[in-house]
Amino acid sequence: MFIDESVITVKSGNGGDGAATFRREKFVQFGGPDGGDGGKGGSIIILADPNMNTLLNFKTIKRIEAQNGSKGMGAKCAGRNGEDVIIRVPVGTMIRDYESNKLLLDMNKANEQVVFLKGGDGGKGNVHFKNSIRKAPRISESGKPGIELKIKLELKLLADVALVGYPSVGKSSFINKISGANSKVASYHFTTLKPKLGIAKVDEDHSFVVADIPGLIEGAHKGIGLGDKFLRHIERCRVIIHIVDISEIDGRSAIEDYFKINEELEKYSKKLASKPQIVVLNKIDMLYDDKKIEEFSKAINKEVLTMSVIANEGISEVIKKAYELLCNTKEEEIEEVRDLDTVLSEVVKRKEDWIIKKLEPNVYEVSGQVVDNVLNKYVFIGDDGIIQFLQVMRHIGMEQKLEENGVKIGDTIVIEGYEFEYV
Repeated sequence: MFIDESVITVKSGNGGDGAATFRREKFVQFGGPDGGDGGKGGSIIILADPNMNTLLNFKTIKRIEAQNGSKGMGAKCAGRNGEDVIIRVPVGTMIRDYESNKLLLDMNKANEQVVFLKGGDGGKGNVHFKNSIRKAPRISESGKPGIELKIKLELKLLADVALVGYPSVGKSSFINKISGANSKVASYHFTTLKPKLGIAKVDEDHSFVVADIPGLIEGAHKGIGLGDKFLRHIERCRVIIHIVDISEIDGRSAIEDYFKINEELEKYSKKLASKPQIVVLNKIDMLYDDKKIEEFSKAINKEVLTMSVIANEGISEVIKKAYELLCNTKEEEIEEVRDLDTVLSEVVKRKEDWIIKKLEPNVYEVSGQVVDNVLNKYVFIGDDGIIQFLQVMRHIGMEQKLEENGVKIGDTIVIEGYEFEYV
């Protein structure tokens, strides 16, 4: 089975909370702080595995999470770091944000390894908050949350040369002849239902990768037939071999076939249509009038090569011509890859800074990114911790925001399930 697209949700691990503990020691207030730091959350790592060729592994997997870091402990003991998760994908996999479709990673090099989503840092223990004034801090840092993202995996095969053409023009027979691809061959359309890769050998020291793409038909760019599903696989190629059935045994016009296929490439991607193209007329062994070759060449205003895969004629010339073109054609990025951290900052959702919602008369709920940031930064312990939390919120402007939203003295304020009277 060939799977070339999949959607999964990935999440890096949360950092562990720092500890707010105290050691037992004579003549030291509250025993003295000795809370250790929390462990770092595990990261999501993407690895381009040259031994994989489909996304079949992700057919049933819909969510992957890295391990959270452990909480800090007393005696200044740090929590354990969460284990990273390595996600293996085939070489040529593009990773996009599912909602915005922005490209995040292009894993186009074998064994390339990228830290995709970093795990959250562990929080600091209360030992870091001791100073000359606060000798017994009942406060520690929360571990930083991991990043959760819904992503789309798209596999675009890494081939130097792509074979295109109508169904049954001889593409599968050609790739079987020049390599060990073992592509299915039959006397009916759409015998190739998934892309096949083969290695074409030029000589003892030189070879190139060829992709046999399922037959295109008119309207392929709209999803008609099989073409729309597989056109993405030839975007990475540098050279196109366009095979045409010059025998016209199926009753189609070879000239019309040529123009229709190129029109489909153009409609799908102008960059794809502009790639160097070798036009090869196949099945010349079934041709009764050689004038058709000359007429075809004049009609498309291009030099053409001829071959008969069945009779084993002209194949080596096609391989040599393709290799010459490859040597003179630079590899291009099919899409610009921006800095990962920059794109992630754009796609990871962020709440509004302040969200003040009236639940009922004289009752208001406070939430938003500012509240999350404070709660994610600190762990407040006991009544003293609650007072410290309110002091922090007041310092960053909560009173002003409440009054702007009509809150009056005596009203009830709800924050994370805790109720306070506004004074």
